[in-house]
Amino acid sequence: MNVRHALAAFRGYVVPRFRIVEHRRWWAALSGTLLVLSLGGLVVRGLNFSIDFTGGTLLRYQDRAGVSAEDVRAVLADYDRADAEIQVVGGAEIQIRTSALTEGLSADQRTELISRLAQQAGVDPTDVSVQVVGPTWGSQISRQALIGLVVVLVAITLYITLRFEWKMAIGAQIAMLHDVVITAGVYALTGREVSPATVIAILTILGFSLYDTVVIYDKVKENTESPALLAGSTYSDVVNLSLNSVFMRSVNTSLVVVLPILSLLLFGGATLKDFAFAMLVGTLTGAYSSIFVAAPILAVLKEREPRYRQLRARLERGPERRRPTGPPIPAPADAEAVEGGEPERAAVAPAAPGPRPQPKRRRKPPPKRKRR
Repeated sequence: MNVRHALAAFRGYVVPRFRIVEHRRWWAALSGTLLVLSLGGLVVRGLNFSIDFTGGTLLRYQDRAGVSAEDVRAVLADYDRADAEIQVVGGAEIQIRTSALTEGLSADQRTELISRLAQQAGVDPTDVSVQVVGPTWGSQISRQALIGLVVVLVAITLYITLRFEWKMAIGAQIAMLHDVVITAGVYALTGREVSPATVIAILTILGFSLYDTVVIYDKVKENTESPALLAGSTYSDVVNLSLNSVFMRSVNTSLVVVLPILSLLLFGGATLKDFAFAMLVGTLTGAYSSIFVAAPILAVLKEREPRYRQLRARLERGPERRRPTGPPIPAPADAEAVEGGEPERAAVAPAAPGPRPQPKRRRKPPPKRKRR
C-alpha cells in the first residue's frame, strides 16, 4: 500500500484489504504476550493504591510564599514521601495526601518534616493541620462496584445474545477482559498510583470497547446474511471483508477520542493525569481488541459449525469438481513433427453441403413510352 492509497483509505475513498482474520495467530501471540506481562506485573509488583484505598495522613496549610507542588514534593522526597498526592487549591492552600506519618518516621522526623513545610510556605508549624484519614474507597464501595460491574456484564451478554448471538457475546466479553487486564498490568509495571479516577476510567473503557465491538459485529451480521457473499466465500472471509469495511471508521473514532485524552495527560492536573493515563491505555487496547481479538474469536467459533465447515470443504474442492472429466482433446496434427522433420499438414474435412445459392433475378426495365 503506497502513501496515496493509504491516504485515500484514511479518508474513506477506498476500502483497505488487510488480511486480519487470516493472520489471527499473529494477533493471538501478541495478545498472549501482553497478557502474560500484565499478569506478571500484577503478581510480582502489584498495584500502587492511593491513600483513598489504604488510608493515611492529610496535611493542610496556607501558602503565603507561592510555592509549587514540585517544591513541596522535593521536601517530601527527603522523607520517602515523593509519591504523595499534592494539590494547590486556589493558589492559597496546600493539601498533601500521603501514607501515615507514623510509618517509617520517628517523632523527631515528623516534627522536622512539618517545620520544613511550614517554613517553605511562610507559615508557623502550628498552622499546619495534620489529620489521620481512613480509606475513603473502602471495602463496601469496592463490593458495590463489583456487584454493579457483574450486573452490567450480564446485561451486556443478554443484549448481544438477543441482538446477535451468544458466540458474539463470548467474543465481546473476552475482548473486554483483555482490555481490563492489560490496563491494570500497565499500571502495575509502571508503578503509577491507582486512584478512584483510575477505577472510573477503567469502567469507562469497558463501554468504549463494547461500542466498537458492536459496530463490527453489526457489519458482520449484515454481510453473513447475504447469500451472494456466502455462496463463494467462507465465514472467515466474510468477517475479514466486514472488518475492512469498518476498519478506518474504528481507527478514526479512536483517534478522535485519543486527542482530547492526550491534552488532559499533557496539561491537566495530577488527578486529571491519572484519569487520562488510564483512558489512553484503555482506548488503545479497546480499539485493538475490537478488531484483532473479538472478530477473530467469532470467526473461529463460527467456523466450527457444521454449516460453515461444509461450506469451506465445498469451496476448497470446488476447482477440482469443475475440472472436465471426459477424454483429453487431441492436439492438432500440424503441431506434431513427423519423421523426416517436416510437420504433417492437417487434413481439412469437407464442409457439409449446404443449400445451393439461388441466382439473382434481373429486374426488367419498364417499357418505353411511344411519342406521339
